[in-house]
Amino acid sequence: MNPIETARQTTFQQTLLSARRTMLLSEILKLALDSFRASKMRFALTALGMVIGTASVILVITIGMTGKKYILQEIQKVETNSIELEYAGGGATAAERVLYSDSLTRDDEKAVVARLPGVLYSSPVLTMHERIAFGGGVFKDTLVLGVSPQYQFIRNLLVPNGRFLDDEDDSAHIRCAVVTELFAQKRFGSDEAAVGSTFEIAGIPFTIIGVFKESVSDFGVSELQDQTILIPFSVARYFTGTENVNQIYFSMRDMEEVPDAAKRIREIVQARHRKDSVYQTQTLVELLDMANKITTALTVVLVLVATVTLAVGGVGIMNIMLANVRARIREIGIRKALGATYREIKLQFLAEAVIISLVGGVAGTIVGLSLPLSIRFFTGMAIPISPWSVVIALTSATLVGVIFGTVPATRAAQMDPVEALKYE
Repeated sequence: MNPIETARQTTFQQTLLSARRTMLLSEILKLALDSFRASKMRFALTALGMVIGTASVILVITIGMTGKKYILQEIQKVETNSIELEYAGGGATAAERVLYSDSLTRDDEKAVVARLPGVLYSSPVLTMHERIAFGGGVFKDTLVLGVSPQYQFIRNLLVPNGRFLDDEDDSAHIRCAVVTELFAQKRFGSDEAAVGSTFEIAGIPFTIIGVFKESVSDFGVSELQDQTILIPFSVARYFTGTENVNQIYFSMRDMEEVPDAAKRIREIVQARHRKDSVYQTQTLVELLDMANKITTALTVVLVLVATVTLAVGGVGIMNIMLANVRARIREIGIRKALGATYREIKLQFLAEAVIISLVGGVAGTIVGLSLPLSIRFFTGMAIPISPWSVVIALTSATLVGVIFGTVPATRAAQMDPVEALKYE
């Protein structure tokens, strides 16, 4: 046989094989549909388990993503782009500290800002505990922080009444202050009454120009307390008589820059002081990463729990298919007698199980998506809906049909045609 005839024969055989496969598939689908029509109620009840399971998977993933988004947004409000720098000691003996100081200064802040392009905001923090005098003669030790105007943006502070410190207050050494809401309410009765009122720090009068609050809980990492007073740094330094500051805060443009920026800030400051001086930086990136891992793990656990529901639906499919095989023993015997192969019988019943599972999965997907989409439409809430939830749900439904439909399909395919034809 010449090569041309061989190629033609091979092509013809492939065409016949393809046509047989197409006919087999169409025949299997037709038999499955006929079976479903004959027992519609049984088919609907069996698929119901998959509807519930698939909808549960999608809703659990949506709830997990919504919770994750909310938690991360709350943490990010604390300003996860910020870096706190402080002097940890070293660099001088007790005798040398009389003449030299390796403490942080405003010049260190300026050096970092000049050499690190990613810095968006910066502010020194000078911490003091002072006795505060009011018009009624009440004295109390209170936390007073000397900060720059950019401190508001670093800490994401809100000012519901009055205004925050500005550059003119700092450059002109104006004796003004902003206080916490709790301070204003306890000392003056309300936020409105506090704005414009005066008090004294070490006998020097200050005017309250605003009331502030944190935009979100600080998770215990902020230097701010319930009753804190903020004054311009240029004014605060006169109370200490030194250029030293307790901390310097920096805010980066992008959270991804924070780890490298923290290392670079230490290097810049270290180069300005003696070799053995120790400087530490603290960030909230670790907290954000931990929260991200916890919420992801929680979502995975919830998905696994929802998968149990799918497994229950799969058991229902297997039971129904086993009963279906038993009820159709004579049909199986006739098909085998007419030439149906082991593979064809197995595919027939496996296809029925997969179709039941997949139909339930599609219906469950529609139900699972309808709830978050309805909330989006009627409330405007930005509930995240991941296309992966649909992929996972439909893939799981298909796998359940294959896994739990294999046993009944195998049992049907292994039947002896002679014994099956004798069955009454």
